[in-house]
Amino acid sequence: MHPLPEYPRPAMRRDSYENLNGLWKYAITQTAEYPAAWDGSILVPYSPETKASGVGRTLQPGQWLHYHCTFAPPPGEGGRVLLHFGAVDQCCRVLVNDRPVGGHEGGYLPFTLDITGALVPGENRLTVAVTDDPEGGVHAFGKQRTDRGGIWYTAQSGIWQTVWLESTADNYVRSLRLTPDFDGKCLRYAVRAEDPAGARVTVLCGGRVVARSWADERGEGVCPIPAEHFRPWSPEDPYLYDLEVTLPSGDRVESYFGMRQFSVMEHRGRRVLALNHRPCFQSGLLDQGYWPQGLYTPPSDAAVERELSEVKALGFNLLRKHAKIEPQRWYYHCDRLGLVVWQDMVNGGSRYNLWFVTYLTNVLQPLLRRFPDGKAAYSLLSRAKPAGREEYAHELADTVQALRCHPCIACWVPFNEGWGQFDAGKAVQALRTLDGTRLVDEASGWFDQGGGDVHSLHNYFYPLRIRPQKRTVALSEYGGIAWPMPGHEPPRKTYGYGTAKDRQELTARYKKLQLKTVLPQLEKGLSALVYTQLTDVEDEVNGLFTYDRAAVKPDANAVRSVNAALAAEFARVTNPAKK
Repeated sequence: MHPLPEYPRPAMRRDSYENLNGLWKYAITQTAEYPAAWDGSILVPYSPETKASGVGRTLQPGQWLHYHCTFAPPPGEGGRVLLHFGAVDQCCRVLVNDRPVGGHEGGYLPFTLDITGALVPGENRLTVAVTDDPEGGVHAFGKQRTDRGGIWYTAQSGIWQTVWLESTADNYVRSLRLTPDFDGKCLRYAVRAEDPAGARVTVLCGGRVVARSWADERGEGVCPIPAEHFRPWSPEDPYLYDLEVTLPSGDRVESYFGMRQFSVMEHRGRRVLALNHRPCFQSGLLDQGYWPQGLYTPPSDAAVERELSEVKALGFNLLRKHAKIEPQRWYYHCDRLGLVVWQDMVNGGSRYNLWFVTYLTNVLQPLLRRFPDGKAAYSLLSRAKPAGREEYAHELADTVQALRCHPCIACWVPFNEGWGQFDAGKAVQALRTLDGTRLVDEASGWFDQGGGDVHSLHNYFYPLRIRPQKRTVALSEYGGIAWPMPGHEPPRKTYGYGTAKDRQELTARYKKLQLKTVLPQLEKGLSALVYTQLTDVEDEVNGLFTYDRAAVKPDANAVRSVNAALAAEFARVTNPAKK
């Protein structure tokens, strides 16, 4: 039994692939020592807190979660064997045949271990020991809470993304950096390997070779795209080129890329979001990425693809991935379906002072919007621990490295509503250095230090008044009308920003908000919308979809009609010919 059997990393694929998902042994103990006995079986990659895992137990701070399985090495002689983890929440150490082979800290990012030297012929033993403290103040934790409720959701732990093996040549591709140069009509690339010199990079369209290049001694190079094969990526036409990279050692990986350029442009006296040098209205949903049976982990790849396809069919072209990093296949589906992504850095820090960052700031938002986030505010904004600030910098860099290959990502969001925020201006500069090809929303909501590309507003409670800004304006959270739809996952409490009594009222309020309140603001420079939210999550029942994804809560035709009207109005105000 292999849940999620699909190749987990579509942007760097090899022919050698062995999925290790399935039933493993597990034990929860009070110490790091190898358990004397196993508590039972767990279905990897589902966390023990989930229904899908078959366990239903919560790992407490200070406890250890131990995993055990056996495997046979991939066939063939020579070369290296790599063990990949999509993500393990939060800190882990890994042993093969009782030999330490490495570990990882941080619950959201992939890591790879070379286990070649620890392997033996025949059956091999793999053990993983995990600790997790979602509120310890050092590592990112997102929306997880041990005392969940409202906007905070059930905490989880352990392995929650696919585990797999690959065999490679001794000299193998460790990573790829693919940077589309839209104006130069070429692909700039960097192949990372022990010896990348002479790597052959081949671009294909529909299986046909259209361009080829060889890397220099550093593994870097440029591959021009012939004019007759130049096809921009956009939500309307999400065209992807195939790519092959082959080292002289014989190691070969397959990837893909899209030719597009996200920017902000001056247009008729205002700054608006642009894609490929044209005004681009980005309208979408806040996406938490929780599932009723698997929490962070979806039930299947088909369920992910179906959800994203339905989002597109409703007329949205944007998802803001909120306080979570998804498995790589989620971004792959956004790439090929044409869904633009604004990617949050996962928030961390110690327990938040909600009286300040949420309640007082909402009341006094005009005064506190530019509240300084420097050293004097570290404690107030829950970043007092130097180790936590240092870890954030590492996680920011690792997030960019892990996700920069995906054409769909348009904007990095380093901080949200002051949750663990500190020195946001420095975070913006770090992002500019790491990846100068994308936009930055420095501080989604408030505590904006004036950097980044986006004047980012959250508005649930007040009259909406957009004023022209030096930066483009995004309404990056709003709406959130709650309705616990009968017949679906019932909440303990109903949480949202105003509650409708039935589908008819929900639809009417949604239409009024979008057409009477939001649409008129497009004339004033508003160019991105993020409605709260995609799905219900536990108590928070303000999604357009139910938590089980079985139904669209407002009338679907009305949602499509509203999105068409918003897009038409944006086109009108950004195209003088249509005035």
